[in-house]
This record gives sequence, C-alpha cells and structure tokens, in this order.
Amino acid sequence: MNVSMKALLGSAALALMATTASAEVGACLITKTDTNPFFVKMKEGAQAKAAELGMTLKTYAGRIDGDHESQVAAIEACVADGAKGILITASDTKAIVDSVKAARDAGVLVIALDTPLDPIDAADATFATDNFQAGLLIGQWANATLGAEAANAKIALLDLAISQPSVDVLRDQGFLQGMGIDLADPNKWGDETDPRIVGNEVTAGNEEGGLKAMEALLAKDPGINVVYTINEPAAAGAFEALKAAGKEGVLIVSVDGGCPGVADVKDGIIGATSQQYPLQMASMGVEAIAKFAADGTKPAPTEGKDFFDTGVALITDKPAAGVESIDTVKGLELCWG
Repeated sequence: MNVSMKALLGSAALALMATTASAEVGACLITKTDTNPFFVKMKEGAQAKAAELGMTLKTYAGRIDGDHESQVAAIEACVADGAKGILITASDTKAIVDSVKAARDAGVLVIALDTPLDPIDAADATFATDNFQAGLLIGQWANATLGAEAANAKIALLDLAISQPSVDVLRDQGFLQGMGIDLADPNKWGDETDPRIVGNEVTAGNEEGGLKAMEALLAKDPGINVVYTINEPAAAGAFEALKAAGKEGVLIVSVDGGCPGVADVKDGIIGATSQQYPLQMASMGVEAIAKFAADGTKPAPTEGKDFFDTGVALITDKPAAGVESIDTVKGLELCWG
C-alpha cells in the first residue's frame, strides 16, 4: 500500500471516528408542552441543530403548562440514557431544582431555556429573553399609548400559574413597572396595592385559560380597559371574552412575538407584543452541549447579566413616542427565528 493510500484511509478512519463520537453525544429537550407554538419552534431549532451536528436528541414535554411531574420524569430518563446535556423550560422553577441538581451531580450539563430557574444558578447556564425587559417594553408602550388616561387605567393581569415561575413574575413585574406602578416585592406578583389593578388570574398559558381568566376579571370589573397577558395564546382567549362582552376596544399587550401573535397585532387584536427568539435559544443550547461534550466548556452569560440574553423587540403597528419598536412586517420576518 503506498503512502498516499495509507494517508487517505487514515483520514477516512479519523472522519468515521469523529462521526461516531458525535453521534454518541446525546441531548434532551424538555419543554412545558408540545402544543404551544413557542415550544414547537424551540423543538424545531433543537432538532435542526442536532441533525447538523450529528447528535442524538430526545424531546419531552408536559401534558399542560405546569406539569412538573412529567418534567421530573423526563430529567431522570435523560440521565439514565447517558445524555451529555439537558435543555429545559421548567414549569415549576423552584420545585425542579432538586432534579436538576441530581442531573448536574451525574455530570450532565443543564441549560435553562426561556425560563430561569429559581435560583438562576441552579442551572449551569440560561439562554433566555430578558423577560423583565419584555414586560417593561409592553408596559411602557401601554403607558405612552394611554397618555394622561394611564392614571385612570383599569388593568387586568392574566398571569401563568399559581406557582409563579420566574418567567411569570418577570414579565408581570416588568409590565407594571413600565406602566409606572410601584412594585411591592418584585420577586412575586399579586401583592401590589395600586388601585388601577383590578386583579390577577392565571391562564396556564393557553387560549381557554385566557378566556376564563378574562371572564372572571370582567365579572369583577366590567370597566377594564388594559389587559396584560403572559403570552399570545392567553391574549387570544382574552380577546374572545372581551369580544363576547362587547368590549373589543380594550388595549391588550402580550409577550412572545410568535408568527400567529404578530398576525394578531397586525389585525388589531393585540396592541403590542414583545418578541423573543426560541429557535435561536434552542439551537444555541444544542451547540453548547456539543461544546461541553467535546472539551468540558460551559457557556458564559452576557456581560453584566447572569444569563445569556437572546434578545427582545417590541412589535406594534402603532408606535409610541419614546418606546423603540418595529412593525409587524419586520416582526413577521423575524418571528421566532
């Protein structure tokens, strides 16, 4: 065998070894549900990047938003399978910490996506929107849009869950601060005393929950004229309840910026929404697991923050002075990329 043939075969063997080693890198994605379009897009991003890198990816989801037990079982399955890393959007950001610790103790890299754990350093890293900033932007927009009438606002707050996961608190509190409302304890929602707040109801982040929550708050005060929603499915449900009550002119703001949500902004159902980028979060998370498997490197946070900020943009076709935004044309180009 000549030298060039040996070199060729040697290169082929090295390439085969690299491919085999890469294929052995297992990763898991655990989302809150597999029906919310936000998590569907996140799954697409993770699957595409895993395929590109030759990694094995297993995906898990709760039956509904808030299904903590299914997420615990998923973590245990991932550790048992020998996964190198887990990406998780936790339903209960406090209760999941013990399971995450067990996974990390077993040598698994755990990255929180979108929803920081409580405490945030319970995960090795967090790739997320600045959820407080997302809430702040829609609060500032609503405040500026109302102008002098902001002092007379009657606000409905459609939150996520009684357990108040971090993403729930951050968006709610950011919105209230943007509206110029004093926060009592910024680490929880529902303890504010501003008379403009009609009340808080939880939605489970879905349309049915949004409809029921809106109906409950309208029963409490039919004069509601501003509605904050944890996400766009909840906003869609709130709109249906308002429409049925003959109150289609109520100002609705939300967070997510998914393609259906941006379309709702374009159609005037939602006044403004803060757009985040779940496909990017998940793609970066898979890349980080590959890097960790290769050389043990863990991802670093954005400078000055305790997480890696994947960006946020306010989407509206009715810009407000002093609040930076982009329109729905641009929002539809960017939605969930």
